[in-house]
Amino acid sequence: MQHSTILPERVMAKAAGAMRHLAHRMRSERPGHVVRGAKALIAASLAWGVAAPWSPGGSPYLAVATALLMVNASTVYQSVTKAAQNVVAKLAGLVLALATAWLFGVTAGSVAVIAVVAVLGGPRRRTDDRLQIASTAVIALAATATAPVGSLVVPVLQTLTGAVAGIAVNALVLPPLYVDESEAAVREVAHSVGALLRDMGDGLAERNLTAKAHTWLHRARTLEKRLTHAEERLRQADESLRWNTRCVAHARRKDVTYGEAFRILRGATLQVRGIARTLADNAHDHHADHHLGQQFLDRYAETLGLAGAAVQEFVEPGAATGSSGASRDRLRGAIDGVLVWHDTMTQLIGRGSLTKPGAWYVYGSLMTDVERLLADLDYADAR
Repeated sequence: MQHSTILPERVMAKAAGAMRHLAHRMRSERPGHVVRGAKALIAASLAWGVAAPWSPGGSPYLAVATALLMVNASTVYQSVTKAAQNVVAKLAGLVLALATAWLFGVTAGSVAVIAVVAVLGGPRRRTDDRLQIASTAVIALAATATAPVGSLVVPVLQTLTGAVAGIAVNALVLPPLYVDESEAAVREVAHSVGALLRDMGDGLAERNLTAKAHTWLHRARTLEKRLTHAEERLRQADESLRWNTRCVAHARRKDVTYGEAFRILRGATLQVRGIARTLADNAHDHHADHHLGQQFLDRYAETLGLAGAAVQEFVEPGAATGSSGASRDRLRGAIDGVLVWHDTMTQLIGRGSLTKPGAWYVYGSLMTDVERLLADLDYADAR
């Protein structure tokens, strides 16, 4: 009886948590939705007002549809490129329809010619453009049977009008910027890398190498997904700064897309994967004389903890930018601590003071990975 009452309570708790998460997400995304809705309304009204007086029947629906498409592009740059592609495709379709009607008349054969020329004649990488050309040509071909040829130019003019309206509104009314999103994505990578380094350090200090080595390796391999996500956000941020009128008021943001920090973190991720792979291989090496000595593991655990702190401090304000502050001091302290340890361990290995001399190549691999990781952070900090 008690079990049957606990289960519904858990279900209700999970449902309540999901509702709270959804409500928080809606609150956080509401301003963006309001801005996009307002921009769409302005662009549609502008396109209608400009195109209605000279459109047949006073209904410029194609202009409004094109304006909505352009104003909702994720960046101003995409608005312009999409508009150019759309207008060019419409013009190409109109020219193809007129040429086909003049040569073959409005027949089924003309439709077949349009399909062959439009679908097979263009670059294969631009499938959407070729299909748009074909559909425009077929519609224009059908219209030539009942309407004057001059009236076929109206859809192209409506498309051009809607494109200009959508681009203008998207560029002048709070054009989208994604610098904050790119910063958050880069910080997420840094915190994930730092957390893994610290967890590996804690695991080594607690003598859990064999039990957790493969878990660390799996986590290190999944860091690639975070890198891909961050790289996409950086690309979007860079693109959003192109032709963006807000950059005039926020010129300093042009230099803050976190590309340099991302490149450093990409290298750090490779080193972390190397460390995790070496530890996993050593944990399951059947040669006892290849196992790492506990003296080395204890010191290496401290090193990984310092390296994890250094990676996380690297993306804190004042650290990656090279300005003075507590974050930069902590980053500098972590780097210096690891470099001192590295010199000490190099001397011990050189004198043969470490146990398990058969694992010398493992010592070297682990030390080299940490040295490269900290060297990259040190170089970025110095800059």
